[in-house]
Amino acid sequence: MIEELKSTDLINKVGGRFKLTALIQKRLDELVQGSRPLIEDSSGKTMLEIVVQEILQDKIAVDDGLTAENREKK
Repeated sequence: MIEELKSTDLINKVGGRFKLTALIQKRLDELVQGSRPLIEDSSGKTMLEIVVQEILQDKIAVDDGLTAENREKK
């Protein structure tokens, strides 16, 4: 699981290490406060593993304030 965090694919998917860290922290906080996991099989996984899988499965992403149309132009 830790290897997935080192993956440049994961880092690039969200736009950099800082954005990845911020996204993980925000989602971990939501899970701690009682939010339900967005992935199918979360049993037996740590909260960090759940968050990483949610990112990899495109269930969560960084809200950069751009619409899909503006993101494509960038």
